[in-house]
Amino acid sequence: MEVLNPRVRLVWSVGAVVTALIVGVVAAAVDRFALGVGLWVGGVVALAALALGGVYVALKYRIWRFEVRDDDVYLERGVLTRVETVVPFVRVQHVDTQRGPVERALGLASVVVYTAGSRGADVTIPGLTPDRADDLQEQLRRLAIESERESDAV
Repeated sequence: MEVLNPRVRLVWSVGAVVTALIVGVVAAAVDRFALGVGLWVGGVVALAALALGGVYVALKYRIWRFEVRDDDVYLERGVLTRVETVVPFVRVQHVDTQRGPVERALGLASVVVYTAGSRGADVTIPGLTPDRADDLQEQLRRLAIESERESDAV
């Protein structure tokens, strides 16, 4: 099983900080216009959200794993709800690499595996170095083509 690059925690932490700030601003606005307790409420709520986000990021990183097996890609993830996903290569439509601004700044990339069939069945493998993402993309593409050839021959 492969683990993600530890820098992915920073990517997820940026998301947690942004979420905490938004929650804090909303709490401050609710307090200002409805409760009237004091402006400190927004700060306390933001700090609590930030602490929860930090715990969530740490747990998410400890749980996230993936493996390229003979016939499929296997992923384990989820903090509150554990999700185990198996993507057979015969279902793979195409594979992309993706790099958002925070990922680029941290030297990371993600691989997105698009599957046939169900909407929303696509999976993303985050926290990879760009070289590893390119290698994984090529490996999955090659295995999907081989799998398609084998299924056509049957």
